[in-house]
Amino acid sequence: MVRGLYTAWTGMSNEQKRLDIISNNLANAATVGYKKDNVTSQSFDNLLTLKIKDVSENFVDRPIGTMSLGVKLGEVYTDYNQGSLRETGNKYDLAIDGKGFFNVSVTDKEGNEVIKYTRDGSFQLAQDGTLVDSEGNALLGESGKIVIPVDAASNVVVDIDGSVYANGTLVDKVKITDFVDYNYLEKQGDTMYLALEGAETTGSNATIMQGFTEQSNVNVVAEMVDMIAITRAYEANQKVIQTIDGTIDLAANSVGKV
Repeated sequence: MVRGLYTAWTGMSNEQKRLDIISNNLANAATVGYKKDNVTSQSFDNLLTLKIKDVSENFVDRPIGTMSLGVKLGEVYTDYNQGSLRETGNKYDLAIDGKGFFNVSVTDKEGNEVIKYTRDGSFQLAQDGTLVDSEGNALLGESGKIVIPVDAASNVVVDIDGSVYANGTLVDKVKITDFVDYNYLEKQGDTMYLALEGAETTGSNATIMQGFTEQSNVNVVAEMVDMIAITRAYEANQKVIQTIDGTIDLAANSVGKV
């Protein structure tokens, strides 16, 4: 009976972790470039059960079978499927139609510049003409940071191949990087990714859409349905614990009086 309490608790703990992930997805349903997280569940490894110190067996230990200790969180992974494109009319908003990531230069606390990757294409023009995101991180092109001449800021065109023109003059080309295996990407915040050691880059055939942003790939209805199912599973495990607790109470207080 006590093992039943533990098994039910693992179920409740697992559902709580799943609920946390779904809640984060829903909270970022309107975040530009956000990719939802999913989670898998798996059972604990079966353990060999031994019968020990039993007088009926002359105190000879012997195996009597296997038992499972319940369920545990398997893997938390990111769904990189394309989100829908929304037209904004802002000439500095860019969306990637296809596979790949924007390259942005991020300065860490120690003052070092690190390249991170994102699908969030909500860019704006800084005072010095640099294209930056909402956090002030510079968008990178093939030649480094993309800088638009101040006197040409009103006439900026980005071609579908990423070429940036200011007053008809080629300024730079937006750098798009894709990876062979996305398992080598580490999520940093909601929309940033850091390439881990061993990450292998590859070419991208994606096109750039000027005046558009990519919305999150969160399906709100599906997430709400999953949330309801998780709540029901949590309540079921809770009732199991209450039932076993009641049985233990009877065994300890009622049977003991007989």
